[in-house]
Parts: sequence; structure tokens; C-alpha cells
Amino acid sequence: MNASASSLAAEDFKAVFRGHPSGVTVITADAGDGPVALTASSVASVSAEPPLLVFSISSLSSTAEALLRAESVVVHFLDGNNVEVAKLGATSGIDRFAQAQTWTRLETGEPVFDGVRAWVRCVIVDRMQAGTSTIVVARAVESQIARDAQPGGSGDALVYHNRTWHRLGDHSRLEG
Repeated sequence: MNASASSLAAEDFKAVFRGHPSGVTVITADAGDGPVALTASSVASVSAEPPLLVFSISSLSSTAEALLRAESVVVHFLDGNNVEVAKLGATSGIDRFAQAQTWTRLETGEPVFDGVRAWVRCVIVDRMQAGTSTIVVARAVESQIARDAQPGGSGDALVYHNRTWHRLGDHSRLEG
């Protein structure tokens, strides 16, 4: 394999990932300048012991600077009931913490949206530059689950696929 081979064109790379559905989360933080929120489909679990997850933040995001200064974040795991929260975190140029969506602060200061399926408060343990994004590694320290998906059940997951929001449910289950 030739390590110096040219890279895949950005548009071709994006086209590959448009056909790859992702779970939807909203990441919130407050680095001291007020709360920020970002919708992210890049969240992945890394380890259960210790409980670690990763996500990426594009340098093009208006919230990147504040999120990268934060020592802790809240990752909101969304379901089909939370599409408005997902849209809120994905819309630039608005006050994501206006009362259109209710939110509170945890005792530790992080903003958390009300009514989400689940959330995890995390402490940032590492950051790594990767192209035009920063990969963030975070350790889960607290969580709350409002609506749990039953093992083997379809739940009501919110996914992003081909630039569109989708709800998984019994109608989308494939038996195999």
C-alpha cells in the first residue's frame, strides 16, 4: 500500500458518509462565557471501564472554541421525541438557550436540555487535532436515562441519514 497516495476528494468522502446513518446527540458546555450547544453524529463509545467516549468538533463550528475550552460537557442522547433539540443544536446564528427549548444547569454548572432520552456528563481527558476537526476524549462521570431502550427492542432512536432526520422503530426493524 502506498502511504503517499492522494486523498479521496472531500465531496466523494461526504457522499460515502451520507449513506451511513448515525445516532444523534447534542453536546452542551459552558466554559465561562455562557452555554453553547452543538448537534453531533460523531459520538462513539470507546471503553466501558473506564467509561470513555469520543466525539469530533469541526473548527468551522461557531461553538468550537467554547467547547474546546470547556473542562466538562453534557452529551444528550436523543430519540424521535427530541428532533427539535437536534435541529436547535444544528442551527447556527441563533440563541440555542432561548426558552424555545427548556433547559437547566446541573449542580456542576453544565447546561442540560429537558426531556431528552438520556444524557451523560463527561470530563474531558484528551484532545487531538485531526485535519479540520478536534477529536475529544471524555470520561463519563454522571448520567440520567429518562426513556431506556429495552434490550432487543427497537426503541425510538433518532438517526441522521442522507441529510435527513429519521426515527427507528418497529417499522424499520429487519428480522434476520
